Amino acid sequence: MEDHDGGSKFIYFIAGIGIGALVGILFAPKSVRETREYLASRADEGRDYLRKRGRELREQATDYMERGKGVLNEQRDHLAAAVEAGKQAYRSESQSKSSGD
Repeated sequence: MEDHDGGSKFIYFIAGIGIGALVGILFAPKSVRETREYLASRADEGRDYLRKRGRELREQATDYMERGKGVLNEQRDHLAAAVEAGKQAYRSESQSKSSGD
């Protein structure tokens, strides 16, 4: 059975990269201060990336919601027009039967 959940695979992939990078940094021949500075800068970059990605996802969700509202309004208008046409057809049928009696 195949798992099609690409989002969770992506998260595991990113976590694996982060853990691998951390292990590589810890065993690298740098001073503690340089390593700390590097880790802090990478954490800032990661935080900035997540903020940017979160903003993009929020904008995309808002766009989908607006499109969905538009489609729902359009469908509601079509349904109202169909109901009105049905009422008109019923009225004209009722009038033609009463005048035909």
